[in-house]
Amino acid sequence: MLDDDDLPEIGGPEFAALEREAPVLSRLRRFAEGLDRIPWFSRLGEAPTPSLRESAQGYLDRLGFPDAEVAILPTWEDAADAAETTDWSSPAWEAEELARADLTARALGVISEEALEIGLRLVAARAGEAAQAAMEEEAAYWDMESEDARNLAVGAAAQASHLAALALVAAAAEPDEDAGDSIFAWKLRLFMEGRWPVAVLGSSFNIF
Repeated sequence: MLDDDDLPEIGGPEFAALEREAPVLSRLRRFAEGLDRIPWFSRLGEAPTPSLRESAQGYLDRLGFPDAEVAILPTWEDAADAAETTDWSSPAWEAEELARADLTARALGVISEEALEIGLRLVAARAGEAAQAAMEEEAAYWDMESEDARNLAVGAAAQASHLAALALVAAAAEPDEDAGDSIFAWKLRLFMEGRWPVAVLGSSFNIF
C-alpha cells in the first residue's frame, strides 16, 4: 500500500500516465475536480426540503429500508451522539458493506487493484480537504469546539465521496449502467444538500 506522500496529484503528470494505462481513471479525475463545488455542511440542522426528502428516499430505497423516516438532528451534540452510538453491525451498515463489496469486485474487473486504490484515495483526500475547509467555517458559525465531532463529519464526507467514486468505476463494466443511480451516489446527494447523513437507526434516518 502506498503512503499518502507517495500518491500522485490528480491532474499531475503521474496521474496522467495512470490515466493512459487505465482510461476509466478519467472519470475519477472529473469527479474529484467537482468536489470543491459541493456546499459541504451548509444547511446543517435545517428543516427538510423536498429535494432533501427525495435524496433521502432514493438512498433508503436502494439501501433496502424504504419505510425509514427522515429524522432531522437539530444540533451538533445530537449529531455527534448519533454518530458515536451507531451500531456497526446493524442491518443498514451491513447493507452498505454488501453494496461496497459488490462494487469493488466489479471495479476490479476493469482496473487494477493498485490503480483503483490510488484513484479512490485521491478522491477521498480531495473530498476531505474540501469538507475540512467548509467545516472550519461551520464550526465557527455554530461555536462548536468538539474536534471529534468535526472529524466524524469530515470523515463521513470523505467516505461518501470514496464510495460514490467506486460506483463510477464499477459502472464502467456495464455500459448501460447509470452510476448516478447507485446507493452511494444517492448518499452523496445528501452531502450535496449541505447535510450530514449520520445513520439509519431502527426506523429512523438521522440527518443533521
